Amino acid sequence: MTLSSIAVHLDHSECCEARTRFAARLARLHGSHLCGIVPTGVRERAGMQPPDAAAAATVAVSASLYLRRRAETVAHVFRCRVRGLGAASFDACLVDGRPIDAVVAHARASDLLVVGQADAEAALDETARRLYEEAMLRAGGPVLILPRAGRFDAVADRVMIAWDGGREAAMSVRGALPILREASQVTLVSLRRGREPALAPVAPETRRWLQRHGVAVVIDESTTVASVADTLLERASALDANLIVMGSYCHVRARERVLGGTTRELLAKSRLPLCMAH
Repeated sequence: MTLSSIAVHLDHSECCEARTRFAARLARLHGSHLCGIVPTGVRERAGMQPPDAAAAATVAVSASLYLRRRAETVAHVFRCRVRGLGAASFDACLVDGRPIDAVVAHARASDLLVVGQADAEAALDETARRLYEEAMLRAGGPVLILPRAGRFDAVADRVMIAWDGGREAAMSVRGALPILREASQVTLVSLRRGREPALAPVAPETRRWLQRHGVAVVIDESTTVASVADTLLERASALDANLIVMGSYCHVRARERVLGGTTRELLAKSRLPLCMAH
């Protein structure tokens, strides 16, 4: 398993530069092709318009031209940045329609998707603010999420795995195997609450499986009385980790996807990139 193709979501926000640089360094490390996804924001045509809509159509065309030119600028900046970082293979794809659909489509044709959290203070609609969550839930593979704050100079060379033995955790680790193989330090952390027995103790097969993939992993099983998210972040800080790999969870309630408590808390508090799969 390799990272032959990495996709990164691009926009005109200030966080896009850090996201581009991180994805480009990761692509260079793994010899990956890097695809920059640029949603234009231009709506797909819904069919013929009535004759009396000519004025509205003219306004729509002008708006579409503006959005497309802005997307072309984002793509141009991406190409310049990536070329300067020494990536061997890359391109930028401008895609009309709903941004999340464009991101998900490219994610499903890539080995890894890199997205970022939107700035909570920016003037964005709810769809844009939740794009990273929707991508994580719909991509069908590993998604690496860069938080809105933090420094990302190191590229995943000290990794902490948050392990509970569940399906999502296993999917996340499997998707991150190429990154884990290249890391200089990998620690698998399994937590239990208070005096309760561990929900899923680390099986010897897990260590052997990782070792067969060339991952020299250290197992850390411990107990906490604090929240799982806070304890994981404290352990990541103590380990000087620069990437957390964990499963993502959600509940379906009245046709709305709702992230699990630990997942949402980590996404809200972490200043480290998170690699998740659902």
